[in-house]
Amino acid sequence: MIGLGRMGGNMVLRLLRGGHRVVAYDPFAEAVQKVVKEGATGVASIKELVSRLNKPRAVWMMVPAGAFPLAPGAAFWRAIACRAEE
Repeated sequence: MIGLGRMGGNMVLRLLRGGHRVVAYDPFAEAVQKVVKEGATGVASIKELVSRLNKPRAVWMMVPAGAFPLAPGAAFWRAIACRAEE
């Protein structure tokens, strides 16, 4: 999970309660520590997050509306796919 604000942090807690393994990143260390106390694996960078996930990887991003500078819809997903290949 990238983004541990109100929605992302609560989603991590729900996933943990459901028995899922969660690797969590947020630019604010306090947010990461909060979910680590509940059982998530905290990381300090997106690169570390990716290295902790087995292939095929699934990454869930919860960022504030308008925080990601891409157009909605198909263009958004094409851009994400291109970045994933990097």
